Amino acid sequence: MLSCSVILSINAQMINLPKYIETKKVDSSDNYFGTVIADSYRWLEDDKSVATKEWVREENALTNQYLNQIPFRNIVKSDMTKMWNYEKYSTPFREGNYTFFYKNDGLQNQSVLYVQETSGNNIEVFIDPNLFNAEGTSSLGAVAFSRSQKYCAYSVHEAGSDWEDIYVLDMKTRKKLDIVIKNAKNTGITWQGDEGFYFSGYDKPVNEKMKYSIKNEFQKVFYHQLGTTQDKDMIIYQDKKNPLRYAGVSMTEDNRYLLLYVSEGTDGSQISYLDLTNPKMKEFKILIAGFKHNQYIVDNIADQFILVTNNEAPNNKVVLVDTKNPAVENWKTIVSEKAFKLGSVSTVGNKLFCNYLVNACSKVLVHDLEGALLNTVELPGLGTVSGFDGKKGDSIIYYSFSSFNIATSIFEYEVKTNKSSLYKASKIDYPLMSTIVQQIWFTSKDGTKVPMFVFHRADVSIEDQIAKPLLMYGYGGFNIAKTPEFSVQTMYFVQQGGVYVMVNLRGGSEFGELWHQGGMLEKKQNVFDDFIGAAECLIQKGITSKDKLAINGRSNGGLLVGACMTQRPDLFKVAIPTVGVLDMLRYHKFTIGWGWAVEYGRSDKQEDFNYLIKYSPLHNIHANTVYSATLITTGDHDDRVVPAHSFKFAATLQEHNKGVNPILIRVDTQAGHGPGKPTSKLIDEWADIISFTMYHLGMAMQK
Repeated sequence: MLSCSVILSINAQMINLPKYIETKKVDSSDNYFGTVIADSYRWLEDDKSVATKEWVREENALTNQYLNQIPFRNIVKSDMTKMWNYEKYSTPFREGNYTFFYKNDGLQNQSVLYVQETSGNNIEVFIDPNLFNAEGTSSLGAVAFSRSQKYCAYSVHEAGSDWEDIYVLDMKTRKKLDIVIKNAKNTGITWQGDEGFYFSGYDKPVNEKMKYSIKNEFQKVFYHQLGTTQDKDMIIYQDKKNPLRYAGVSMTEDNRYLLLYVSEGTDGSQISYLDLTNPKMKEFKILIAGFKHNQYIVDNIADQFILVTNNEAPNNKVVLVDTKNPAVENWKTIVSEKAFKLGSVSTVGNKLFCNYLVNACSKVLVHDLEGALLNTVELPGLGTVSGFDGKKGDSIIYYSFSSFNIATSIFEYEVKTNKSSLYKASKIDYPLMSTIVQQIWFTSKDGTKVPMFVFHRADVSIEDQIAKPLLMYGYGGFNIAKTPEFSVQTMYFVQQGGVYVMVNLRGGSEFGELWHQGGMLEKKQNVFDDFIGAAECLIQKGITSKDKLAINGRSNGGLLVGACMTQRPDLFKVAIPTVGVLDMLRYHKFTIGWGWAVEYGRSDKQEDFNYLIKYSPLHNIHANTVYSATLITTGDHDDRVVPAHSFKFAATLQEHNKGVNPILIRVDTQAGHGPGKPTSKLIDEWADIISFTMYHLGMAMQK
């Protein structure tokens, strides 16, 4: 049990407000339909310039100097390191006679991919990305096996970048072939037999120095034939008229159909197919035209496709599409739309495994291929499930389960008997007090009912009307559901007596496409109103107060934090916008930012500009305003949400903030948007975030 005998007062010494850097300003502006918008810190968009690098160095030094004065910063890091140090397993997957799984011994920077022959007990290291470089900043991306498992192709990300290099491994010798595929990005790897594979990528950047910030255009799908060099790769799909589209392929399990997915952004997809058994078919044929709906093919039964779609079904349904009569009116419904959201579907052993979300928690129903309900998978409790992937002939598959207070556990599932058994359980070697997870509903500004999860120690009452230090998290966008899952940083904050709240905001997919649409484009303000409404509800219930309330979000969630802290600077004591989209007028001008226009709109369209300017965090900072104690975080290799967003936001806040709350920016070097970040860097980052949050919420550290 956690002892409370040692209490470290954090108010013994007040930390002085830092003396900010005098960031130079330039005469730069844009005219948006008659409205001139100044952009005085635009020079910070050039993240490779000597001046920007020096600014980052000075800001990091300032931030580190401030954080060093928090008396328990090192204790938090030490404690979190101990809590982080437990074995972590991924859901196993099978390829032929091999079973693969990822494992992290505890503090390894990258998880290791292991292999075991299905008929034996010997487990071997297959790919160890910790050996890619000494710093542990190279991470493993896509992994794909040729049809007879003769070869394995895998991609590698450097320093957190979305750019990928693809390598090929001989499965028998475990040696790499003499080939490296460059300039792949946002790609899977799809084999055709054992001869070669498909991938998505871009032409080589003209300016290598600007590789991490320039706009990416004209994504292509390539085919690489083993034994040839990359310059011989065939372009199997390109669109010369529409530079701002994504394109990628996948293969049906029987290797008959090559499927092409094309989208104009992060929402909606057009699906085409190529029948590889038909020598007369030379080009892709459109199966479902247009980009209005979200849909994907699960499997095929001969020349019919099992499709998941939200066409005339906001919560998704499963249909059968005949290639000979693919029009919507000819679709045959297999699993009808339900009152709750269908998240994912997989086929194994002539069964459909349908993973639903009920009030933002997983529920798995098993159907036969005709749609009849066979059974419900019994889960350990309210939480998040992933997995149930496999091949048609598999008799055993795996899934994972996690919740706020349950570290990820792996279960083995017998397809024939519908029975689950524990396969691997996470064991955290750190004293933890018991905790409680509750779900509370509140009414948002426009009358919409919105839920939030409240996670706290069992001995911390949320009903005693005593304000508690509270960390509130949200995302609210891109049709992404936020569901209960375990994280060391969240558990640590709760173990220290804090309350953690995750709000299921509109813009996500927790309640289907209508929930998503209720928080996108001109309705994006609903997301911020939901988050603000959650904060006001928590204060009204006496669970927390304005002086005890911190907010955090990353990426689109960083936008959420930036918008809420500028709209309601009076409401939050601490704000942590992480890798946030903060300049809503120029986001589409960098890397793949254009792909988010289907979610946000674009400032070069007047009707979009009219609502974007109202909430863009960078453009709603006002002089002589007391803003929250703010720690902005980003990575110098973030080529998804470029660090310029955070740079300009920090400089503008530092210029205009009034009062005693600090405005700091923490720029991680050799790090990107988040995926693949080494464990050591994750611990450093979260130790700083939690220390900063605890200090400014006036928490007493318990040990």
